[in-house]
Amino acid sequence: MNRFIRVILFLVLLFGFMGALCFGVLFIVSGGQPIDFLQTELIRFSLYFKQEELNSPFGTDASPVRFKINLGDTPRQIASNLRDANLITNSTVFVDYARIGGLDTEFEAGTYFLNQTMAIPEIAVLLTDSASSQFPFRILEGWRMEEVAEAIDESQPYFAFSGDDFLAVVGPDAQVDPAFAELVGLPAGASLEGFLFPDSYQLPAEVTPEMLRDILLQNFLDKIGTQLKPDAEKEGFTLYEMVTLASIVQREQGIHPDEHPLIASVYHNRLDAGMKLDADPTVQYPLGAKGRWWPGISSADYTGVISDYNTYLNFGLPPGPIANPSLTAIRAAVYPAESSYFYFRADCSPDHYHTFATTYEEHLTNGC
Repeated sequence: MNRFIRVILFLVLLFGFMGALCFGVLFIVSGGQPIDFLQTELIRFSLYFKQEELNSPFGTDASPVRFKINLGDTPRQIASNLRDANLITNSTVFVDYARIGGLDTEFEAGTYFLNQTMAIPEIAVLLTDSASSQFPFRILEGWRMEEVAEAIDESQPYFAFSGDDFLAVVGPDAQVDPAFAELVGLPAGASLEGFLFPDSYQLPAEVTPEMLRDILLQNFLDKIGTQLKPDAEKEGFTLYEMVTLASIVQREQGIHPDEHPLIASVYHNRLDAGMKLDADPTVQYPLGAKGRWWPGISSADYTGVISDYNTYLNFGLPPGPIANPSLTAIRAAVYPAESSYFYFRADCSPDHYHTFATTYEEHLTNGC
């Protein structure tokens, strides 16, 4: 009987020792969190049998979905919102994957652009860095500000605001930074037409109308540098007036920038001679309407379109820019080619270049 008791005691001690040893190893391996470690390993084991749900995307629609994580959202709330947005099928699998990958503590508040072709691992990683959530936006040379607004509306859901919201901060009488207005010579109450610099942009997901405006204006300042303004003033023009002329040059020749300096020379020669500019784009501008911003015009429109912008009726430059010109057109307005030309017209080939003339008679003979 005593021997039996000794055996039992030995086994109890042995198993106790082994249990303590195992617990000690587990404690060390788990970094002092044995219960959490065991739970994580059980989750890892369960995910092994859910690989299809884990790695299969929700669908085939690659259209961007605007998804927002609010400050304080838990992994379970995030997963539930992803499921409601039709981006994942199983919120539990998402939460479990985030936990075993250590991502559940890395999710960052912000706005993201996701789509149904992304599987859970890709989505989970993306949601840890809101700063990298950007989207492309392009403004074409020669667009007027309404066309920029239309591009905003056509780029949803990237933008959280409408084209009209943007026009409200760049249109007539919008609030403008006084320093910018003074630098470019912007008249009181004028819109920012002409200064929404055409370029390809990478915009932050949280961009606002004001932020977009400031990004475009800063790009304009960065691209023109500091020398164009004093050089324009040496010739008796403000930067605003040169951007106005550049917008006409841009609309006259939007395909071949190498012609910009020569076209600018024609308009400078007309201004110097006290002639009207007679620029077709200045007739198109007041006629522009949604869906047809640059309509075709007839000779009757030259005198029939009553507008301060119509340079067939009015001497000098129009009241302001008619579009947003490229740097090439702006530089051409400030630094035109030296020429004796007063006229130009489309040449007779389909290459969209122009033929230039000094006299009106020569101009007529250049007709096709």
